Amino acid sequence: MPAGVTLSMVAAVLIPVCIVTVLLRQLPYSFIKALKGSQFIGLLGMTMPVGVMTVLVVYTVFGQKEAPGGILAALIGVAITAGLHWWRKDSALSIFGGTAAYMVLVNFVF
Repeated sequence: MPAGVTLSMVAAVLIPVCIVTVLLRQLPYSFIKALKGSQFIGLLGMTMPVGVMTVLVVYTVFGQKEAPGGILAALIGVAITAGLHWWRKDSALSIFGGTAAYMVLVNFVF
């Protein structure tokens, strides 16, 4: 240990950090019974996945300005992902197929 640092000093920092971390991770589970029949939570459960995916797609596409293939390769990858999902309704196929198409475009076409 560095000079001037004792084991009790390290414990004085680590123990409260551990307690706060455990409590923060346990906190959502303590509200499950209270929020089980909530209409608001039901609405969030229906709308959040679409909202999160939309934000991720927009962030990813516009983050590709300087990347190899640019925005065009990203948009083609998104279109292939959407097309595969519309066709087969299989999330794994859509994600892996779109990613594979994007990687082929970036590495071999553009």
